[in-house]
Amino acid sequence: MKFTLDKTDSGSKARAGTIETGHGTIETPIFMPVGTAGTVKAIHQRELRDDIKAEIILGNTYHLYLRPGIDVLEKAGGLHKFNGWEKPILTDSGGYQVFSLANQRKLSEEGAMFKSRIDGSMHMFTPERIMDIQRTIGADIIMAFDECTPYPCEIGEAKKSMEMTHRWLSRCITQFDSTPPKYGYEQTLFPIVQGSVYPELRKISAEFIAAQNREGNAIGGLSVGEPVEDMYSMTELVCGILPADKPRYLMGVGTPANILESISSGIDMFDCVMPTRNARHGLLFTSQGIINIRNEKWKNDFSALDENGTTFVDSQYNKAYLRHLFVCDELLAGMIASVHNIGFYLWLVKEARKKIMSGEFTGWKNQLIKNVTVRL
Repeated sequence: MKFTLDKTDSGSKARAGTIETGHGTIETPIFMPVGTAGTVKAIHQRELRDDIKAEIILGNTYHLYLRPGIDVLEKAGGLHKFNGWEKPILTDSGGYQVFSLANQRKLSEEGAMFKSRIDGSMHMFTPERIMDIQRTIGADIIMAFDECTPYPCEIGEAKKSMEMTHRWLSRCITQFDSTPPKYGYEQTLFPIVQGSVYPELRKISAEFIAAQNREGNAIGGLSVGEPVEDMYSMTELVCGILPADKPRYLMGVGTPANILESISSGIDMFDCVMPTRNARHGLLFTSQGIINIRNEKWKNDFSALDENGTTFVDSQYNKAYLRHLFVCDELLAGMIASVHNIGFYLWLVKEARKKIMSGEFTGWKNQLIKNVTVRL
């Protein structure tokens, strides 16, 4: 993987860059739609590729491991061949999912023993096993196995967890570097900074991760319930330590405002289930604000879903029609809303890139944040 820094904003730490992978080029800042089980919920691959022009999607190691299973993916030739997505894929390590199952897993230095949510069978994830599983899935970018601490947690608990994450990372690197990619293209390992909301821990972790000298780095353990001010301050602190010549990935974030503020701090890559999850409940993100399309006020509103035309569905469907679909519980409702929201998120980061390149990012960002946080 190769990262080129194309431009840095003069009024902030926002960056525009280019990531080159074995499955194509990614222009940053970038939002990665979450395809948990090998699919971005309610969206066709064709729509992702041709209409809203996603450049990379995310898959989930935990879910793909349980179903369809690694043996199926290996026989298919990897996830790209299995789901027909020819552009880059990033897989998370499954750590967040395993550790969120507090009453169904047992944690040790060796790894995490957990119970399958499907049939109750027991499984063991170790750093080495996670590297092998992600190699088999065939992701272009592979995440290290880490522990994500809950919020709130005491500093002692956060420190203990962070130190184990660092030990696990060393094992991940040893295993990753001793195994070849399976399908004829290069794969890249990203370490993950942890440390909860404690600046001293985040500094230690960021310095340790930076010292590993991998091709990219990630920030985990944020957007887990902490005050947004803490998320921003931790992100800014870590971005000041992680190397500027490598992409920075803020995991699981977030709202449009979160993304804009984090771009301003120097983040390059994002993912979040929010746009599709909210879409299935009738919540739309637009450049004017947030819409609950089920509300009566949209019953006779025949205007586009976003009047600024930020996504390709705007000219095809109007607010009144989409509300009608939701009221009737039509499956198409969630599909249209999902395409719209993912389209809006991709418009957001692509527009941010344009503004960084033209030197207009900060003023544009400050105005747009005021808009996107309004409930219409």
